[in-house]
Amino acid sequence: MGKKPFQKRSNVPKEVKEYDEEVIEIRRVTRVVKGGRRLRFRATVVIGDRKGKIGIGVGKSTEVTGAIQKAISQAKKTVVKVILDEGTIPHEMKIKHKSTRLILLPAGPGTGLIAGGTVRKILDLAGVKNILSKSVGTSNKLGNTYATYEALMQMQETPLMLKKKAKKKVDSAERSEAPKAAESDSASAKTSAEPKAKRPSDGKQSTPVKTSAERSEAPNEKK
Repeated sequence: MGKKPFQKRSNVPKEVKEYDEEVIEIRRVTRVVKGGRRLRFRATVVIGDRKGKIGIGVGKSTEVTGAIQKAISQAKKTVVKVILDEGTIPHEMKIKHKSTRLILLPAGPGTGLIAGGTVRKILDLAGVKNILSKSVGTSNKLGNTYATYEALMQMQETPLMLKKKAKKKVDSAERSEAPKAAESDSASAKTSAEPKAKRPSDGKQSTPVKTSAERSEAPNEKK
């Protein structure tokens, strides 16, 4: 058997990506100029951390890789924080972007992502786990991408979510105060259990104080 070729191991650690990337569409576009037609590629990319942050970008270049890199750099500039409620959206959302109409409905745990291809990819990168959706109108991927992005941007906190947050803050405050109260109780118990320390003497003997009866008896004894 022949020996395997020597491969030099590189100790350079791999870079951890901050966002996951998903290419929605790569399309060839042409522009008519005086000398003829100019051919380029347009890439639509969505990035997200699956924890509530999402961004979209569109890039054009004469090469596919260049268009994707431009789209990713643009998407990083448009990252927004999406308000989620335990893996789903907080409320119903209906939005219209040009000829695209999109309806998003919150769903309970176990429902999954009930959405089409483009909308499903965006919701997955945003961190949504349970949702119901319906896309009405055009099936243009670029239009659906912008419609979903705008719908997620317009999500707001509901009164029920605010109550839950306030309750969590109260519970966390009580938990943080409980150890301090226990420490103060134990400290007070130790101080009460310890005997009182005697004052140090200065080396002088203290003379007992005589009562009035002893003072009256003292002259009689001298006689």
